[in-house]
Formats: sequence, structure tokens, C-alpha cells
Amino acid sequence: MSTAAAETDAGSSGRTPKNAFDRFFEISARGSSVGREVRGGFATFFTMAYIVVLNPLILAAGVDAVGGRLPVAALAAGTALVAGVMTILMGVVARFPLALAAGLGVNALVAYEIAPEMTWADAMGLVFIEGVIIGILVLTGLRTAVFRAVPTQLKTAIGVGIGLFLMIIGLVDAGFVRRIPDAAGTTVPVELGLGGKLTTWPVFVFCVGLLITLVLFVRKVKGAILIGILVSTVLAVIVEAIAKVGPSFVDGKPNPAGWSLNVPALPDKIVDLPDLSLLGKFNVLDSWDRAGWLV
Repeated sequence: MSTAAAETDAGSSGRTPKNAFDRFFEISARGSSVGREVRGGFATFFTMAYIVVLNPLILAAGVDAVGGRLPVAALAAGTALVAGVMTILMGVVARFPLALAAGLGVNALVAYEIAPEMTWADAMGLVFIEGVIIGILVLTGLRTAVFRAVPTQLKTAIGVGIGLFLMIIGLVDAGFVRRIPDAAGTTVPVELGLGGKLTTWPVFVFCVGLLITLVLFVRKVKGAILIGILVSTVLAVIVEAIAKVGPSFVDGKPNPAGWSLNVPALPDKIVDLPDLSLLGKFNVLDSWDRAGWLV
């Protein structure tokens, strides 16, 4: 009896908040630690960072009814800004360790199905209205009721389907599976590697990174996913510096053995300042415009 009581007291003291930061985010109360949360945050960031590149590429490929396109730079900035703000709000307001960002699926629907039928402004208006409707469903509890009514088997199937979707994206970007245009001109991933052979450098980096991550994960090493990502990144930079693989397209011509996304390389500058030369002019103009409007 005394041993059980001692263990209970030890467990309770282990969950006692260590400081105000710990108490606010309930880190110890949830059985975690600051170090674990930091590692999880880095792993989540590196895992989700691809959306800052992929979301603009998908939306910029769409053409609306009047031939308009969305600028890639603005899309990338908006994607990063929304992800950052919503993740911070989820952490500070909801106090829940969940990262939020633009999701795949809806962006393709907007770019290839909705935008060609109207202007981009109208399409984004529909997205906004859809968000308002979802917000109303959440506040009224109807969305929770619908979610609970979905069978457990279907919920599991949806999760598996999303996982397979993300897996095929990773396999294609790694060069494991290659897009081959069919008779209709669409790119369907039906070929294994390059000509049926897995001999390219991106595939090698992918295999090494995946193997290291799996080994570390099985051995229950803390930060296994983060370590795998960092090792893969360093290895990719070294491979590119030596082999000069290059991007998947060079001068508009396909390079099947190249990197699908960005070419791995060390940045020219660690920190760079934006051009603020027009900030004063903008502030003066906006101030006089606001003063005239108020008068």
C-alpha cells in the first residue's frame, strides 16, 4: 500500500508545472516536456514546409474564365502567413499543439474545377463563404454531430486515404514514381523510377533518409523524424555539390534525373533584410489619404 502511494505521489509530482510557461500550455499535465515539444515543433515544421511550395504551384497553374492567373510569390507569402498566424492562434488561444496550414485537395478543386468557370475573385469569394458556413456549423455543434455520426470504419478509411495520398506525393517528388503523360495528356504516375530503374540521386537520398528515420523510430530515438529530415537535407546538399544533378527542368527541357522541387544548396545569405526604400513614401501617401477621408 505504501509503495503504491509513493508511486502515485511521484507521478503527481512529475506532472506538476515547473514554471508559468509550463502551467499556461499544460505541458507537464499532458505528460510531455518542453524538450519534447520543441523537437515535435521542428519535426512538424520540416514535415509541413512543403505546402509553402506546393500550394502556390497548384493554384498558380489554374487559369480563370478571363485568362487570369495568380502570382506565385503572393501565393507563397499568403500560404506562409496564414499557416503561421493560425498555428500561433492554435497554440496561444486553444493551447493545443497542432499546426495548421493550407490543405491539399481543395486547392486543386479551386484551381482546376472552379476557377475556369469564373474569375479568381469569385472563386476566392466562394472559398470565404464556405469558411463562414463551416464556422457556423462548428459554433452550432452541427459539425461535431455529423462527425460523430460517421462510422468508425469510414473515419479510419479517410485517414488511410489521406496518408496514401501524401505518400504518393512523396514518392513522386523523390523520383520513386514518375509521371507519364497518357493519351489525354494528363500525368499519371505509372512508371517506377526512371525507365523502371531506381538509379537517380534523388531516389538514393530518399532511401537513405527513409531508412535512417525508420531505424531511429523503431529504436525509439527521440526526434527520429527530425534527425531523418536533417540527415536527408545535408546528404542532398552534398550530393548536389558533387554530382551537379540540377532541377527536373533545365532551360525548359525535362531532366528526369533532377530534383523535383528546389535544388538543394546552401543559402547565399543566412539573414536578409527586405527592401524598405518605399515604406516612407507609402506611409506619407496613406496618412494624407486617410486625413482627407476623415475631413
